[in-house]
Amino acid sequence: MNAQPRRICLVGVGLIAGSLGLALRRAGAVTEVVGLGRRSEPLARARELGAVDRYSLDPAEALAGSDLVVLGVPLGAIRGVMAQLRPWLTDDTVLTDVGSAKGCVVGDVKAALGHFPTRFVPGHPIAGTEHSGVEAAFATLFQGRRVILTPTADTSGDATATVQWMWECVGAEVITMSVEHHDRMLAITSHLPHLLAFGLVDMLSRAPDHEEILRYAAGGFRDFTRIASSDPVMWRDICLGNREAVLDALAGYRRDLEALAELVEAADADGLEAVFRSAKQTRDAHLHWFER
Repeated sequence: MNAQPRRICLVGVGLIAGSLGLALRRAGAVTEVVGLGRRSEPLARARELGAVDRYSLDPAEALAGSDLVVLGVPLGAIRGVMAQLRPWLTDDTVLTDVGSAKGCVVGDVKAALGHFPTRFVPGHPIAGTEHSGVEAAFATLFQGRRVILTPTADTSGDATATVQWMWECVGAEVITMSVEHHDRMLAITSHLPHLLAFGLVDMLSRAPDHEEILRYAAGGFRDFTRIASSDPVMWRDICLGNREAVLDALAGYRRDLEALAELVEAADADGLEAVFRSAKQTRDAHLHWFER
């Protein structure tokens, strides 16, 4: 197969897949972007916004002639969707996904198909916002952002090159790593922060005087909890899909949180300042990565 696909099928058209469709169409990178989903309303909206050229509720129609299929559905839906698509996938079809955890994707694809296709390239764009749905999509979402591909030992090099080409067309920087390394890194840098933000806001919401508390919340609270406005279903699936790595991250954070509590209880000014200074130095030294 040519490394440059002509027709791409987006299965599910939300923020990530919708932004991908907008970016590909703006770049003129492919001949056609086709949307596939269960309900016509979001697909029709995606066409109105320019994220797809056309759409269908029929997998046979949407996948016909598609060189590349991008799964833009929640992690919890991957297995069922792959089972539905199976009759219409050819040996030449390249597949990828945009999920925030990769081990569960590999497992669910194997379960749905009975094997892991050589042309499936697990992927994860490190991009997004706290908003969801195709209405939140925008064509520059991936400009200068990283996309991690986690090809397995069974994944063909040609398929990986095709998916890498697609992401580079929309301005992303593509890197590769193992499934296991990806899931550990993202548990620490993304999944744990989301858990903490959701947990803090939920804790405050259950306080009898939560209205007053939130009324006096300042910029620090706003910035820390911004991601608690993210899609609850998506993050439920991510936490369960990457459960072991998330539990490891939570255990490490719990130990450090207990150590902080001990410093506060002991009124250990030097100890607290040392932790804060170390954190500041680390963040300041790596701020250029955070701002990308």
